Amino acid sequence: MPPGTRFDFNGCRVLVTGGTSGIGLAVATAFHAAGAAVTLTGTRPGASDYEQDLSLFHYRPLDLRDREAVDALAGSLDSLDVLVNNAGANLPGGRNEWQPEVFEESLLLNLSGAFRLCVGAKPVLAKSAWPGGAAIVNVASMSSFFAVPMVPGYGVAKAGVVQMTKNLAVAWAPDGIRVNAVAPGLIETAMTAPMKGIEALEKPHIQRTPLGRWGTPQDVAPAFLFLASPQAGFITGHTLRVDGGFSAA
Repeated sequence: MPPGTRFDFNGCRVLVTGGTSGIGLAVATAFHAAGAAVTLTGTRPGASDYEQDLSLFHYRPLDLRDREAVDALAGSLDSLDVLVNNAGANLPGGRNEWQPEVFEESLLLNLSGAFRLCVGAKPVLAKSAWPGGAAIVNVASMSSFFAVPMVPGYGVAKAGVVQMTKNLAVAWAPDGIRVNAVAPGLIETAMTAPMKGIEALEKPHIQRTPLGRWGTPQDVAPAFLFLASPQAGFITGHTLRVDGGFSAA
């Protein structure tokens, strides 16, 4: 968290999917540092199966492609104030998203699974007494707004996340649930690591980014805390771009 950025989430219960690394771990860590009780999910059986120290958090295994597992997790929640739909990936299993079955799997992993979890968690979110209302913060992408022919399923899914965010925000406002999204730009994570050092992939992004550098997960995390905080109590249906100016250039 940048110096001077302070949020108070004492008493808040937060669930971060895909929180074992990258942006998800940075977001989970920031919520914990602000006083929240944080549960995170990952695809491995237990927290000890990861190299990272996840002892600050309650861990739940979850594969968003497993409908029964998503329903079981949502049904097990007795209380929740903030849901962060961060889990996702491109090229599932390293396969080609131009193959229809892989395209469909990418949609399930990056869009449908998150929607299913939102719907399953709605009853407990609607009971939240968190100031400003319960909050869902989805993870969109620059792929939501620009063509990404290398990963068409991922791009379509992330575009869908923006539209899903709008629809949930409008439909669930009467239930006291705010729904927003964050669209990160070029961020240093395990998913983007293969781009590092490959000039044809990396250079055009950096040249178009006015701030002239890669972002870090710590650059992105405060946006999630803001959108989930009472200070954002009159913001819903919005996708906040944290991209170093890429989309404005």
